[in-house]
Amino acid sequence: MPLITFEGSEGCGKSTRVKRLAPRLEKWGIRHLLQHSEDNHAMTPETELLLFEASRSQLVREEIQPALRRGEWVICDRFFDSTTVYQGAARQLHLGLVKKLNAFVVGDCVPDLTFVLDIDRATAQSRLGNRKKIRDRMKEKSDEFHERMIRAYRELAENEPRRVILIDGRISPDTIENQIWNTFAQRFSDLGKHQTPKTKLQTP
Repeated sequence: MPLITFEGSEGCGKSTRVKRLAPRLEKWGIRHLLQHSEDNHAMTPETELLLFEASRSQLVREEIQPALRRGEWVICDRFFDSTTVYQGAARQLHLGLVKKLNAFVVGDCVPDLTFVLDIDRATAQSRLGNRKKIRDRMKEKSDEFHERMIRAYRELAENEPRRVILIDGRISPDTIENQIWNTFAQRFSDLGKHQTPKTKLQTP
């Protein structure tokens, strides 16, 4: 069964897309597990890297791999591409080291499909509204940080066009959802031929 991941900057709408997938998957009788990431707290780049990798290692072995073996789809709100982009590109840690840690942690548990919702910083900030904690954290980062992050996500899509699908996050939610679902239909021709749905919300 496929492992699907959603990526993008804060405020891009990826978490909303993940949540809205559940009823459509249920309609097709697809067993699935939804995994949501939590907001990170202020810490050094090195600490972020090691804590995220440790948490992901546990998640892969305790939740994701067992779900895939049970024949469930797994939908993740962020996965190792976030670490490559945030800690590797944006925070400018050694990119080779970050990629080696990613590979060590996930092993062969690599996403079959990754959607990146692409938006600019101004759009992200305007969407955050009253989510003051996240908005303030964004303001703490420099313009250069956000530009490096946006550029890194776009480079992922350029370098891995089969796996990573770049979607304009500024278009209407319904249009985004239809683009995602159309991609599913093209990639996974056996939609609807699965067991009775079983949804689990997991927060590491």
